[in-house]
Amino acid sequence: MPLVRYRKVVILGYRSVGKTSLAHQFVEGKFLEGYDPTVENTYSKIVTLGKDEFHLHLVDTAGQDEYSILPYSFIIGVHGYVLVYSVTSLHSFQVIESLYQKLYEGHGKTRLPVVLVGNKADLSLDREVQAVEGKRLAESWGATFMESSARENQVTQDIFTKVIQEIARVENSYGQERRCYVM
Repeated sequence: MPLVRYRKVVILGYRSVGKTSLAHQFVEGKFLEGYDPTVENTYSKIVTLGKDEFHLHLVDTAGQDEYSILPYSFIIGVHGYVLVYSVTSLHSFQVIESLYQKLYEGHGKTRLPVVLVGNKADLSLDREVQAVEGKRLAESWGATFMESSARENQVTQDIFTKVIQEIARVENSYGQERRCYVM
């Protein structure tokens, strides 16, 4: 029987970008047409990757803005992050940059396991942020970028699989860049 590893992942982004829709679609397999704004919700799901099992604990947060103060509960004991913006809102994209900087500083300026998600890709006629902009931002952080549609269940499962892989990649990279040699 494989060892089940616990992973806590926080979903952050501006309000109404689809954080709850992505989490609900991933866990329940359904798109919610309407719901009250989120204060904070948690979801759990067991995910199997190869021979490994992960107990994924998702924290679906209330929408943040560039002035939000991130509580320590979003930093302490968190393994990875899904940062979400709407491709139909340039402002939500700008807020994500600010949120990442706060996380980066809160973690002591170390590499972070992050998946940047441009959600609402199904609303291409209302697009304000091009995919290349999201990709460029994610690359500057050393993160993974994906576009999705929670409504159409586009890559929703892949987002959370990828954050598990990002956590492993960042955890396994510590100590590899600095080596000590005795001469």
